[in-house]
Amino acid sequence: MFRTLRRALCVAAALLLPLAGVQSARADVAAEAAGGGYWHTSGRQILDAAGQPVRIAGINWFGFETANHVVHGLWTRDYKSMIDQMKSLGYNTIRMPYSDDILKPGTMPDSINTDGKNTDLRGLTSLQVLDRIVAYAGQSGLKIVLDRHRPDAAGQSALWYTASVPESTWITNLKALATRYKGNSSVVGIDLHNEPHDPACWGCGDTSRDWRLAAQRAGNAVLSANPELLIMVEGVQSHNGVNGWWGGNLMGVAQYPVQLDVANRLVYSAHDYATSVAQQSWFSDPSFPANMPGIWDKYWGYIFKQNIAPVWLGEFGTTLQPSVDQKWLVELVKYLRSTSAYGADGFHWTFWSWNPNSGDTGGILKDDWQTVDTAKDGYLASIKAPGFDAGGPGPGGPGDPGGGNATCTAAYTVGSDWGGGFNAEVKVTNAGSVPLKSWKVTWTWSGSQKVTNMWNASHTQSGATVTAVNAAHNGTVPVGGSASFGLGGAPGGGAVPSVSCTAT
Repeated sequence: MFRTLRRALCVAAALLLPLAGVQSARADVAAEAAGGGYWHTSGRQILDAAGQPVRIAGINWFGFETANHVVHGLWTRDYKSMIDQMKSLGYNTIRMPYSDDILKPGTMPDSINTDGKNTDLRGLTSLQVLDRIVAYAGQSGLKIVLDRHRPDAAGQSALWYTASVPESTWITNLKALATRYKGNSSVVGIDLHNEPHDPACWGCGDTSRDWRLAAQRAGNAVLSANPELLIMVEGVQSHNGVNGWWGGNLMGVAQYPVQLDVANRLVYSAHDYATSVAQQSWFSDPSFPANMPGIWDKYWGYIFKQNIAPVWLGEFGTTLQPSVDQKWLVELVKYLRSTSAYGADGFHWTFWSWNPNSGDTGGILKDDWQTVDTAKDGYLASIKAPGFDAGGPGPGGPGDPGGGNATCTAAYTVGSDWGGGFNAEVKVTNAGSVPLKSWKVTWTWSGSQKVTNMWNASHTQSGATVTAVNAAHNGTVPVGGSASFGLGGAPGGGAVPSVSCTAT
């Protein structure tokens, strides 16, 4: 994509939906909550741990990728009030851009007002602030997608590495974040690198430029640290001479799909923008905006329509000032499929941006960081989706010294094995200092075993990986106590897998 001031520090005549329609959409958003636990994919859909389809319908909140090393706006508002407002507007996911700078030891945030607000962030490093935001978002029923936006705060890079931030650092840092939030299903996925563009290629085979191969290396590294995360892979700029937005060209997937070691974890991500960001040939086509669905089909929509994988529009936005942009957004929202008509069977999305200080799009918030741009927000009402089950650790996040710690262990025992099948028991033990409210156990078989039945728990299986969650009657486990569930599987003869337990 052609950059102007969208990442700089520093809204809009529009078609305003009737207020009653917006309120109705928000009432739908408040309806049943799904989204519990970690997620996996099935065809073009994303499913929660219980197998219910979910829809990412969220917002970008940037800043951790800048020289502030923290989300913007905390100079004037408390982070909890921001998240509360996002939730009240019907956004259910936050895409959180960051740069590798925040993983350098001792990196401190800048421009946080802790005088009567954000008081619990005083003295924390950037990563510790991220912990607090993740924890509060999770308690509020919002999911987080971490977005490796830049190698450092100086600016974006065409490739996933630079002279000062080599590929090895990129992968090490991705694994570090996957490990940091392992067991906290509020962090549901990682966007491996923001907006690869020329000279990045897709499927060319040159390991120094082939983004598809790099995404496989990085994605598998992340999954080795936490096999339950979704791996978000953006497109490139050009493929076979066809040029598009930075990160928005996924044409190469048809011939060269990304192949990950863990099945059902891949989500393709595209970016798409309007003329307030840059001009493209399709905006001046005489058939505009009727030509746009065909454009989107060509670049990324076919992946969804052919049931290859879920597609997440990780960024799209506009100031809405030109009338052409208003027409573009109306057409795009229609293309993404309304929640009322299609439920979760639509494109996933996170709008750019929450921040008003995005130079070439503006934000959902106006310049006072308080007032909602109701015109812009109104365009999105039909594609908003229900929020998710609240979960994740307590207010402190990883490593917080205050309060109790909900943790568990699990032991897997084979009771009988007759070659053609087997029975096993899994015992979950509360190894923490507070009662468990619910739990989840995960393992990956080394062979072709499949669960044939399970009792005292429910399960999903993706390839060789099984995720079991407690039944209604045995989720609460006192400190030092235990709960068990059993399963039957086939074929027999498999090795006893390593199991992990997560307090959810």
